Amino acid sequence: MAALSKSSLVWATAAVLALTSCGADDDTVLGRAEQGRITIGVAHDQPGLGLRRQDGNLRGFDIDVARYVATELGVPESGITWVEAPPEDRERLLTSGEVDLVVNGYSITPKRREVIDFAGPYYTAGQDLLVLIDNQEITGPDSLSRGQRLCSVTGTTSAQYVKDTFAKNVKLVEQPRFSECVTALLAGEVDALTTDDVVLAGYAAQNPELLRVVGEPFSEEEYGIGLPKGEQETKDAVTAALRKMVDSGEWKRAQEVNVGGSDYRLPEPPQIAS
Repeated sequence: MAALSKSSLVWATAAVLALTSCGADDDTVLGRAEQGRITIGVAHDQPGLGLRRQDGNLRGFDIDVARYVATELGVPESGITWVEAPPEDRERLLTSGEVDLVVNGYSITPKRREVIDFAGPYYTAGQDLLVLIDNQEITGPDSLSRGQRLCSVTGTTSAQYVKDTFAKNVKLVEQPRFSECVTALLAGEVDALTTDDVVLAGYAAQNPELLRVVGEPFSEEEYGIGLPKGEQETKDAVTAALRKMVDSGEWKRAQEVNVGGSDYRLPEPPQIAS
């Protein structure tokens, strides 16, 4: 076999190094993003945050946040694969590698941080109650009485908070999706739905003649973007994207577009951690 020329040898060595580098990077979220592709877990049934419409399009504040972050990571919208991430499946989807990021009203908690990482917080919400518009008995968590049926979604911090705080006073009814809790509320099968106020405001805006938010938040929920544990470079890049979204005014614009039409009081952006 003829010997390689010096230039050919240099080119071949560079090609091998490039392929090796790409292979290593491709094992991380940031590596896949650099290849122009990313998979993001989002909600499909949370008006104002993440809602899949009948035409198949996704709308909501979290969807806009996810698109912005993906763009800052170098991924065009055509390179995003959207996956529904029900609350009870979010950690599993991340740890199994089925999704790269989760942007889904994902409250930052110590327990969740044991298995995944968060970038953020990028939003602060408060747990509240959604009731039928003519319900005058439920005025806040202190008004909940024994025998009342309170609906929440399995795997959420809202459901756990109710279990820990109000278990003696109410009957907790857990459903897999918020929309199923709303259906139960409208059918009179439960007395109230509890989750974060921004989600409840979205449902009230869809049914203003039937539903209302009580307006007495009783917790503070900080939303973060979920990502695989141990990927510090990915976390740094996502954090930088969130800060840029806030500083550019896009964070505020996305809020106004998606939840500004309801009576919900829009919060200021939180301090995004390093």
